[in-house]
Amino acid sequence: MDVKKNLIALLGLAGFIVMADNWVVSPILPAISQNLNIDIAKAGLLISAYMIPFGIFQVIFGPLADRYGKKQIITFSMIAFTVVTGLCAFGSALTSLAVFRALTGIFAASVMPISLALIGDVFPLQERQGAIGSFMGISFLGQGLSMVIGGTIAFFLNWRGVFAAYSVFSLIPTILLLANYKSLPSEKHPDSKILAPYKKLLATSKSLLTYILVLLEGIFIVGSFSYIGSFIAQTYHYNFFYIGLIMTGFGIMTVIGGRLSGKLSAKVGARTVLTLGLLCASLADMIIYYLGANLILLILGIAMLGLGFIFTHSTLLTRATEFAQKARGAAMSLVAFCFMGGGGVGTAIGSRLIATYGLLQLFIIYGAALVATLFLSYILIRGRVVGINEV
Repeated sequence: MDVKKNLIALLGLAGFIVMADNWVVSPILPAISQNLNIDIAKAGLLISAYMIPFGIFQVIFGPLADRYGKKQIITFSMIAFTVVTGLCAFGSALTSLAVFRALTGIFAASVMPISLALIGDVFPLQERQGAIGSFMGISFLGQGLSMVIGGTIAFFLNWRGVFAAYSVFSLIPTILLLANYKSLPSEKHPDSKILAPYKKLLATSKSLLTYILVLLEGIFIVGSFSYIGSFIAQTYHYNFFYIGLIMTGFGIMTVIGGRLSGKLSAKVGARTVLTLGLLCASLADMIIYYLGANLILLILGIAMLGLGFIFTHSTLLTRATEFAQKARGAAMSLVAFCFMGGGGVGTAIGSRLIATYGLLQLFIIYGAALVATLFLSYILIRGRVVGINEV
């Protein structure tokens, strides 16, 4: 196996499955509620049962990968993820299904940070942003397609068939990881501690400021994305299949933007790409606010949000890979934790904003916040990262 040529495809496929699974419960929640004879509010606990351990274990798997080996941890996690995803299809009550979803969230948490750390190990800095952008693009295409995939399977089978199908899908990257296990790179640092790298990363100004930007990116970009489906349903009254189809514009542009980000960064600089990303995401929110009633312009806005996201996130992730070599897993876990945590905070704040001002106003508020984040990035991001690699 040519590691540099195939690693992105292999990790991207694992990321695709995990990110698709991340959102799969939303479109099938009514079916689960009806089948298990519970109200929709109780069924909604299944989303929390997944998201809470998914967020917490982001910061645990990174140090474990640094200590015991990245390929060892990610391979074990994908095997376990495949098994417990399949078990979800046999959940006979809310409790058992919630336990299986919690286990799914735990093992899914390993994939993104460890994949990014592996990319940081394999790709030199000048190639890294393009590699990260491609990986993130493939992964978030899974998120963009999750509603279409889940809704289609549930339509032809049932909600249990969705989990069974995802378990089968996840066999593909799992088998590929096992088949290429020997050729995958793996550095071990047995002296690595769980909390020590985090203390050093958060105590160093350049890394701390980058994590703040990742948190803000998660709040405002993921927070916006979380309610696009609701906006489409409210404005156009489409079913989940059509909603998911429209939202694939986000995923498609993350793939395209991921391929472009590295080349663009080499030509105009990472700071310019970060600026373009935040500006693009802000304009996307404003297009949805002012012109979202026009379907073509709505799709354009969703696509621009995907492009803005991948330009912004790939730049910040590339920067984060420079923070530590011996504790790169921890550095990337902290990025993933800030991003996913920010997304959760942004979604929660968005819920309150919608209750107070209405769904449409959320996009103009978050669009303005992204402009403020852009100006903040000029203050916080200055030059290359130095003096952190001893972490």
